[in-house]
Amino acid sequence: EADRMLDMGFEPQIQKIVRSIPRQRQTLFFSATWPREVKQIASQFVTNRTVHVFIGGVEEKLVANKSITQHIKMCSGHEKLPELQRILRSKPPGSRIMIFCTTKRMCDQLTYSIAREFRAAAIHGDKRQQERDYVLAAFKSGQTPILVATDVAARGLDIPNVCAVINYDFPTGVEDYIHRIGRTGRAGATGESYTFFTFEDSKHARELAQVMTEAGQYVPPELEQMAKFGGGGGGGRSRWGGGGGGGRFGGGGGGF
Repeated sequence: EADRMLDMGFEPQIQKIVRSIPRQRQTLFFSATWPREVKQIASQFVTNRTVHVFIGGVEEKLVANKSITQHIKMCSGHEKLPELQRILRSKPPGSRIMIFCTTKRMCDQLTYSIAREFRAAAIHGDKRQQERDYVLAAFKSGQTPILVATDVAARGLDIPNVCAVINYDFPTGVEDYIHRIGRTGRAGATGESYTFFTFEDSKHARELAQVMTEAGQYVPPELEQMAKFGGGGGGGRSRWGGGGGGGRFGGGGGGF
């Protein structure tokens, strides 16, 4: 997608291609989002006679699906794996779950760590197309019910009956957060998302709290505090921030 290509730093390659082809051409950009930054870059590659085709209100503010119960865990890096294992054990066997990591290396490492107990496979940009197709087919069929992926590898996938999304690493922005958790709760179904939020992610606290509030979700006090003051804190035992005001709530331990 256009925004992802540009976000990944491929602008120089796109510039080179554009310089190598005739000026009289048809240029099409496809993207799930259309932020101002991407518009500015895209304007370099298109003519003034640009036609915009929007499907589903692209110009509107991106909001999270209210059918998804969002859980936030304030934690430190070393707490992530044990907490992930606890979540996976709490789900019925065979539950279809997507886990997101920010790097290809982390995808492979995490898959190796949990594959001893759970049927899991990784998908990212370094995988051969044949291998990616095999992993996706196994995930869709339920043979491998847990998929560990990067944002780029998972972009554009529409897989039914995903019961939960786990953000092992917080994405680079809240827009990607909304896209990630949107892999569950599709076609009128409900779903759950679990997000590990560390002190290093604090720059996203205000926007994340706003996204949760607008979706009618319970915002853990620790996240609200971080959003207000730019840091975490508090003592006690770390617990989950549940959606809709129910369940357990985010605690302030987590190594902060």
